[in-house]
Amino acid sequence: MQNVTRSVLALCVSLLVLLAALPVRALEIKEVTSPGGITAWLVEEPSIPIVSMNVVWRGGASLDPAGKEGLAYLASATMDEGAGDLEGKAFQARLSDSAIQLGFDANRDSFSGDLKTLSENTEEAFRLFSLAITAPRFDPEPVERIRGQILASLNRKLSDPGSLASRAWFRLAFGDHPYSRPVEGTIETMSGISRDDLQGFAGTRLGRDNMLIGVVGDITAEQLAPLLDRTFGKLPLQADARAVPPTSPRDEAALEVIDWDIPQSVVVFGGEGVTRDDPDYYAAYVFNYILGGGTFSSRLTEEIREKRGLVYSVYSYLYPLQSAGLMMGGLATGNASVAEALGLVTEVIEELRRDGVTEEELEAAKTYINGSFPLGLATNDRIAGILVSMQYSNLPISYLDERAALINAVTGEDIRRVAARLLDPEKLIVVVAGRPENLEPASTAPEKN
Repeated sequence: MQNVTRSVLALCVSLLVLLAALPVRALEIKEVTSPGGITAWLVEEPSIPIVSMNVVWRGGASLDPAGKEGLAYLASATMDEGAGDLEGKAFQARLSDSAIQLGFDANRDSFSGDLKTLSENTEEAFRLFSLAITAPRFDPEPVERIRGQILASLNRKLSDPGSLASRAWFRLAFGDHPYSRPVEGTIETMSGISRDDLQGFAGTRLGRDNMLIGVVGDITAEQLAPLLDRTFGKLPLQADARAVPPTSPRDEAALEVIDWDIPQSVVVFGGEGVTRDDPDYYAAYVFNYILGGGTFSSRLTEEIREKRGLVYSVYSYLYPLQSAGLMMGGLATGNASVAEALGLVTEVIEELRRDGVTEEELEAAKTYINGSFPLGLATNDRIAGILVSMQYSNLPISYLDERAALINAVTGEDIRRVAARLLDPEKLIVVVAGRPENLEPASTAPEKN
């Protein structure tokens, strides 16, 4: 089995070497400013008659008032359920009749909207998007219907060890900081969100000053500019979206065990990471790939899965929040092997901190990272998202041309330096949901609240 896996991996790496030698899909990014001063980044792609737009507003679920956790999430699920003079069914019928896809989402640091339409319906699509963000109805029937769906999902998550462990990790890591609170809220807080709360969110949290726009497809800069004013011009000039206070995860090791009667425990671990604007971000990105982000080629997979067969998967990832940097990971294993698996996680991290990485590992990581990146530019939707991500992270419009060089500039010494900074084994924060042997439970299964 290992020989087959290594053969497949070798083939994948060889293909990515070829991909890395090719230029990233040539994208000319234009900055478009409307007559009213609204700015968007645009990639014109007339070969396919489709227009995609991604919009992000800074300030997400972490700004939900205490006791109203889940407000941004409920708003994102109900803003397209009727707007202006169109009730829910009529609004959805307009979208369906014109083959328009429109939706919203919320995470800890932002609130986002996505739009996709045939270019012949661009005017109507942008008009409906404008109605959704400036005049959402939040009628009782769709709000209660969707609230019921979210409550059912929250209730199911109370029996999902992965969800339990993830929520507990953020509570343990961040204490009373807003990052400790779940994006979807709880059954209690979701039940208490009113129509007035939703209208207040839409009226105050979505402004022109905290908005970032990316558009890709069969539309010109001249066509887009006036559309921006018609679509977003009615939003308030300034949003009530203060910054979340800067923070970091707790600065000491912690272990919490959620006692759950299941044969296999779920483990979430993590600690200090980097924010997106940290000078060490690219070194941390390569370091994470080598540690646990590279699936079958990572150190964690090699030691814990391939050599010992303790897990099906083990992984790590960077989680750069706006006001904190995290590096996290996870695994699932039998209760009898949790302690051993966690010990191996610590050993792998310590070895990387002590000995660094080999030149072969470093070059393979760079090849994969640069070679796989063009796959993320395969659709207009993805490109629109990348355009907004670049603006969100304050990256230059030339970033796509510069990214490969930034990755290639990472040295072995850079890896050693960030390994000493990140995911300190002496400060590792760990939550286990299950009944692991030789780990003392610190809490019991939560009540359904």
